[in-house]
Amino acid sequence: MSKNLTGLELARACAEKMLEDDDAAKFLDMSVDVIEPGVAEVRMSVTPHMVNGYGVCHGGYIFLLADSAFAYACNGYDDMSVAAGASIDYIAPARLGEELIAVAREAHRGRRMGVYEIEVRGPDGHLVALFRGRSAHIGRQILDPK
Repeated sequence: MSKNLTGLELARACAEKMLEDDDAAKFLDMSVDVIEPGVAEVRMSVTPHMVNGYGVCHGGYIFLLADSAFAYACNGYDDMSVAAGASIDYIAPARLGEELIAVAREAHRGRRMGVYEIEVRGPDGHLVALFRGRSAHIGRQILDPK
């Protein structure tokens, strides 16, 4: 099946397959769009259960959003990849009701690993966080696992 798809079609098919089993993304009502192979955009609104004692979005939810964009970007080649490492820098707070947008971009993709840079922005475009993830390919396919 995957051999007849263009790069964008393959990336989107992989994202659809992943989303079928992504209970976290579904529970948090995330929307996923693969822009091109190696680039994904994931959106999530800050809801009351995500707000911490300071009245801002808990950093763990921001990390989860960025990590999700990372996963959809690095798995778009039908070469199953997992996170080998990640870091995040929180730049500005996100507030209740804001829609956050995480855009993941491939910085490097090799035979065994990849590096991805993710920006999380608020609804007005202000930078909320910078995330960097390192992926490891595990030698299995997403669309036709054997």
